[in-house]
Amino acid sequence: MRRQVSLFFFVSSLGFVVGQVSYSIPEEMTKGSLVGNIAQDLGLDVKRLKSGKARIYTEDNVEYVDLNKDRGVLLVKQRIDREALCAQTTPCALHLQITLEEPIEFYTVTVEINDINDNAPSFKKEEMKFKISESAAVGAKFVLERAMDLDVGVNGLQGYSLNPTDNFHLKLQNQQDGSKKVEMVLQKSLDREAQGHLSLTLTATDGGDPQLSGTMRVEISVLDANDNAPVFTQEIYKAAVAETAPKGAIMSTVSAVDADHGSNGKVSYSITNTLDDVPLLFSIDEEKGVVVLIGTLDYEKAQHYEIHVQASDDGGLTDSCKVIVDVTDTNDNKPSINIMSKTNAILENTQQGTVVSIFNVQDPDSAENGKVSCNIDQRLPFLMKTTTKKFFSLVTDGDLDRERSSEYNITVTCSDEGVPSLSSSVTLTLQISDVNDNAPVFDKSSYEAYIVENNTPGLSIFTVKATDADWNQNARVSYILEDSAVNGVSVSSYVSVSADSGVIHAVRSLDYEQIKDFQFRIKAQDGGSPPLSSNVTVKIVIQDQNDNVPQVLYPVQTGGSVVAEMVPRSADVGYLVTKVVAVDVDSGQNAWLSYKLQKATDRALFEVGLQNGEIRTIRQVTDKDAVKQRLTVFVEDNGQPPRSATVIVNVAVADSYPEVLSEFTDFTHDKEYNDNLTFYLVLALAVVSFLFITCLVVIISVKIYRWRQSRILYHSSLPVIPYYPPRYSDTLGTRTLPHMYNYEVCRTTDSRKSDCKFSTAGSQNVLIMDPSSTGTMQRIQSEKNILDEPDSPLEVGYFNYFIPKSYAACHKYF
Repeated sequence: MRRQVSLFFFVSSLGFVVGQVSYSIPEEMTKGSLVGNIAQDLGLDVKRLKSGKARIYTEDNVEYVDLNKDRGVLLVKQRIDREALCAQTTPCALHLQITLEEPIEFYTVTVEINDINDNAPSFKKEEMKFKISESAAVGAKFVLERAMDLDVGVNGLQGYSLNPTDNFHLKLQNQQDGSKKVEMVLQKSLDREAQGHLSLTLTATDGGDPQLSGTMRVEISVLDANDNAPVFTQEIYKAAVAETAPKGAIMSTVSAVDADHGSNGKVSYSITNTLDDVPLLFSIDEEKGVVVLIGTLDYEKAQHYEIHVQASDDGGLTDSCKVIVDVTDTNDNKPSINIMSKTNAILENTQQGTVVSIFNVQDPDSAENGKVSCNIDQRLPFLMKTTTKKFFSLVTDGDLDRERSSEYNITVTCSDEGVPSLSSSVTLTLQISDVNDNAPVFDKSSYEAYIVENNTPGLSIFTVKATDADWNQNARVSYILEDSAVNGVSVSSYVSVSADSGVIHAVRSLDYEQIKDFQFRIKAQDGGSPPLSSNVTVKIVIQDQNDNVPQVLYPVQTGGSVVAEMVPRSADVGYLVTKVVAVDVDSGQNAWLSYKLQKATDRALFEVGLQNGEIRTIRQVTDKDAVKQRLTVFVEDNGQPPRSATVIVNVAVADSYPEVLSEFTDFTHDKEYNDNLTFYLVLALAVVSFLFITCLVVIISVKIYRWRQSRILYHSSLPVIPYYPPRYSDTLGTRTLPHMYNYEVCRTTDSRKSDCKFSTAGSQNVLIMDPSSTGTMQRIQSEKNILDEPDSPLEVGYFNYFIPKSYAACHKYF
């Protein structure tokens, strides 16, 4: 087995490798026989065959050779018969293509099939019969059927032999097509009377080892004298016919002349080809010699035919000629497109020039009819490039954008250059994978939403919507409230936004009177990596609600003096008495006020302007009209539901102020009685309660004080130091004290630490005596009794007390 490796590698603009390897093996090898180590010859790692998904492609889709990816070798897949594969064509070879992916690699493998001597020469007929006249001249030729050997070369047909050779010998004549014309030549005249029938054996042998042979019987009947053989007018006839010629088309007409007369001069024609399929394609009229087409021609299978025609007379004499038929090609085959490798999906940011697919295009026609070009729609961002002969690649030729087109149906059309041109097409579907190249886009450049004040916290105000042209996670939009300040407070204390839905909620109740509107920004961010985002401004406008009652600015309603408007008795109709002024802090129709006269002392005397609140007279004032007039004006806004307030207007009908003063007191008393009655009742209750508690505390304090003083005077073992006021007579029994005299008592929870002190502003006489002295104690006791008597002539200036937490109390008497 021969092996020829011819590798060439190059890296083109498309970025893949091309190589070529040749092997030579004999035919009829058993299944599983080794063809060659393709991995070693190509310099590839065996693992690369698996990772690259190596596969074999053949043009006729008949797999004789298989690729073992584990060993990296080519093996015979099925029995190879060279004669069935290539017939007489030499050399005979299988053309394979091996492709790899990721990256794409392409290799061409040629396997030459060598012939072995497995076919013996054979004749189409088992015997040939001749009728030869005894008058046949020495040297007369008789054409014998040629043997057929399917082998080629030295294993093919090599020679003939004829036995016995008493009357005939063989003559082999070389033909232009390389074959040999076999003729039986008469070398000795026949004698019908001596021998009327001859039986010869024609043996054909090949050059194989061992040598094989085939035989055919030649039966010769000796006839009476026929001394003229047919003679063709031409040795070679030529014809040209298109491969699309219909059945019955005339190729040529041959003619042979026989100088004999009668039946010996009657010529018949026949085709003697036995080694090829000429008898299946052509036929000849036995009498007229017209050669016609009876089969279907195919230029791609055979471009040239040699028709061997024999002319025979009834005497058995023959002559032969050749009709050469040249088949001309017509464009009858469409290009065949085979996808060798393709990509189903690419990223939208794929660089220009990336290989998407590789095609193999075959057109068996010849010359211009077999030249093929491939193209696609020029509007698509792709381009067809020629890689090598019969191989094309589809590459990207522009920027891809999934958002503009997520899928391409690419129709590849391949056309030949024949007339008319034939074409075929194949459609590829290519998916464009998404990358995060689009930021979310809001459906509006800005938003403005409205909400009625006094809303419920958590109320849904508005929904913002942003869309992302990307796909899947890259198009998942989240909404984020950007931090900002509204009136010095974070906007998040006013509103919040749902991250998934974009719904804006009010965080707290809003008050139109505090804030009319505010703005903030919301960011929409997608889920790509890295994420993309965009912002939008949202303005919230707070709408007023009728939640405030009208406020009367004039006349002022106070709890003190009453202001009365004076109307002279000479006032005419329409006299402006006063004007009620009221405001409403709401807005719009909620602040539109109307005035009505609800109650009046004399409703026939006054009216109130519905819109302006002006109080005017509606008739002439008379002397009979009361001086004191009391009007109740009802002020109402235009809200839904409406809110209202009332105001009392006092009007005095008089010509001078003295007249008004006489009635003024009544106004005051009435007003105070009506307006302050509740206040006085509450105040009186509070004062009475306070006085009761105060008295109770004072009584308890005095009782405790007296009890403690008695304990100090009788049980204390400490000396007592009395303080005498000036001008105080220590003569007991006078029962008098100066007007300006004071004493101070300080007590604690421990009576043993109590002290008693008498002092004046002047000098004091201090006398310290023995506690056992009876006179001193009697005087001290006498002083104590004076202080304790309730009807003592001591004048009390004021009395004050307090009780601290330590229950210490200090009392002062003046």
